[in-house]
This record gives sequence, structure tokens and C-alpha cells, in this order.
Amino acid sequence: MGNAILASMRTGMAALAAGLMVVVVTGQAQEPSAPPVRQPTFRSNVMLVTTDVIARDDAGRFVADLTKDDFLIDEDGHPQQVASFVLVRGGRVFNLLEPAPNLAPEGVILPPTRRPADLGSGRVLLIFVDDLHFEPEYTPHVRRLVQQLADTLLHEGDLVGMVSSGPSSIEVSPTFDRTLVTSAVSMIRGSAPTADEILKMLESSQGPGDIRYRAQVAFQTMYNMVASLDEVRNRRKAIIYISTGYDFDPFLEARHSTDRIMGGRFSDPTRFLIDEENPYFRLGTVTADIDLYGYMRELTLSANRTNASLFTVDPRGLSGVVDAGQYLDQDEWRTYLQKTQSTLRYLAEETGGFAVVNDNDFQSAFKRIDAETSDYYVLGFYSTNPDPSRRTRALDIKVKRPNVTVVARKAYSLKPEGKVPPPLPLTPTPKPKP
Repeated sequence: MGNAILASMRTGMAALAAGLMVVVVTGQAQEPSAPPVRQPTFRSNVMLVTTDVIARDDAGRFVADLTKDDFLIDEDGHPQQVASFVLVRGGRVFNLLEPAPNLAPEGVILPPTRRPADLGSGRVLLIFVDDLHFEPEYTPHVRRLVQQLADTLLHEGDLVGMVSSGPSSIEVSPTFDRTLVTSAVSMIRGSAPTADEILKMLESSQGPGDIRYRAQVAFQTMYNMVASLDEVRNRRKAIIYISTGYDFDPFLEARHSTDRIMGGRFSDPTRFLIDEENPYFRLGTVTADIDLYGYMRELTLSANRTNASLFTVDPRGLSGVVDAGQYLDQDEWRTYLQKTQSTLRYLAEETGGFAVVNDNDFQSAFKRIDAETSDYYVLGFYSTNPDPSRRTRALDIKVKRPNVTVVARKAYSLKPEGKVPPPLPLTPTPKPKP
């Protein structure tokens, strides 16, 4: 099953990247190609950094009459000058300032700046259905959720695509035809294991069954999806991320005891006579959390680098106690809920989006996403940071006008040299311990 999932994911991402490149090439076809430059070129760290900014007044309304001189950009404590300025109002793009040519250091020759692709007047929206991380019983609910998302969020002129991480095999390349998204809703089917199935899985050196491998496939799919957005400029790229979250070491006490309902508290009569270490600080649990953080960190860095925001949606909605048929201690279930929900919050908040977790009002959440992806500014600047070795750089964006607040990214990351690897290497499903 692992090979089938990986093959499906690779096919889907190839189709997504190809579709996006077709749109980019189409947008550039009307521009005359620049004559070849027959001069030696050298590598340079001079690059145009773009970030989206939402400005609101005290009443929460978008402020649409700001100019480039109203913004202050600070990178790692060093002021930056606005080189490009774009206003997106109601999904329509107003390019108010074109970026000037790169000012390279003396003796460095840079290739000509490529004109950004024209993707029309709409938005760029991608839907990621992480069917490896919601249970089969949620399938009808997720189908209604995606249909509601399409009816509420997608508008005429939007460039939209949809990809799944597993057996749903959804591969909708970026298109302006939103009916292709709605027609793929019937293909959605969840495949995540239930709590009872996790407790019955064989244990391996990497935890229960294929829990970690499933997460690797999901993060690899998302990482490639974000990388396919590199060619898109002057847009706030939004990814709707539907998943129940991640935990590499779920239900630890129940898996290692004979009393799963009570979390192992009464499996051994001498349990309370022994001074045991806190189970949540055991080495295996700590290393599992570190590995999970590595996946999420690399994904958020990549998203910030391409100016893409993740809006995570937990289809479980308002979560309470676990079904009695799962034979699981309620304390462990609450811990599992808190951990998986926190991973969704991290992915969203680190990329300028927000998480829809522990909430049944999905309609209002989609309307909020619609508002935040329709009205914003895109600021560009050529970084003058004196330390080119810093990969992650802090940003602080403010507005001079009083009574106006801004929502913007707090940092961005430089792209590593050479081919970008996946966040962590994909490994086959681990073999159980003898």
C-alpha cells in the first residue's frame, strides 16, 4: 500500500506542476522574448523578496488607499526600501509599482529580470485533501465540506487545483474551471486508522505500524505542492489543508499496557509503588516529536519562501469524548486531540494563515478565508541584509498611518543551494520488531 500511495502522490504532483507551468507559459506567451545575453554571469544573493500584507482600520475594514511610502519594512533590524507595490482588491490586481532592475555589486553581472506571469485577475487557491489522516467514517462529512468550500470560496477567475495524499487519487491540475473541483468530490475517501486499529498495530522502531510513513507521504505531497508555486508572483497563494493532524507516538500508555480503557493505570498492582519517569518525557516520545517538528518546520519555511499561506481545516469539528467502542482512556484521547490540533495550528500560524480546529462553523471560516485572500497588498524589496549566510530572516512590517494595523509574515527563508530535498527522506514502511 505504501508504494501505491507514493506512486499516486508523485503522479499527482507531476500533473499539478505541469498544469501550473502551462498557465505560466500561457501568461508569458504575449511578451517578446528577451535577446540572449552572451556575457558571463555569476551567482549573486540579490533577490526580490515579496510578502503579502493585510491592513485594517479599528473597525476591522480593509484599508485600500495606502501607498508604498506608508509602509515600513524591517529585516533583522535593517530597514528595507519598497521596490514593488501591488494592491489586490476584491481579487482584482492593481500593479502600482514595478520592481526596478537588480542593483548588483560592482563587477557582478546578473541575468535580465524575467517578467512575472500574468495569471488573470483571480486568486490562486489549492486544496489539499489529506485522506491519509482522516478516518473512513468522516468520508461523507469531508465530501460535504469540500463542496461547501467550493460553493463559498471559489469565484470566477480563480486559479484552483486539488490534490489528495492517498487512495482518493485526486489530481486536479490548476485550472480556471472550478467544476473540475466539484466533480472530484465524489472521489474523496478517508483511510486513516481508528484508535482501536492503532492499538492493535505491530510495534516497530519508529512507532506503531505505518503511522510515520503516512505522515511522510502527506508532507512530501505538500512540500512538492508548495514548490510548484514558485513561478507565481504578486499573488497571495492560499492552500486549504484538510487533515486531522499528526502524532508520531499516539496513545502511548494504552499501547504498552493491558488496560487500555484506563490508560494502563491499573494494569499492574505495583504501578504506584514504583517511581517511574513521566511517560511524556520518555526518549522515544521526545525523538518522535522532534522528527515531527522537522517535517513541519521545513514545510513552513518552504511556504513562506513562496509566499503561500496554509489554512488548516480539521474535519472532526468540535471534538469531545471518544466513542466507547474504541476502548480508549479519555485522558489519552484528549492528549491526542490537543497534540494533533496543535500541529494544525502551527502549520497555519507560521505561514500567515489560521487553523479551523475544534469548530463546527465551517461556513464562517470559509468566508473569512475568502476575505483574507481577496483584499491585500504585496510588497517587494531587494534585501540589503549584511549577513547573506542567514537562511531564516525576521520581518517586521508596520504602517505609518495611525489607527491602522497590519497582518503580515514574521519571517521568510532563503532557498537552499542546489536541488531542494524533501523535508525528511521517505522511508518504506518499517518492519515490526521480532
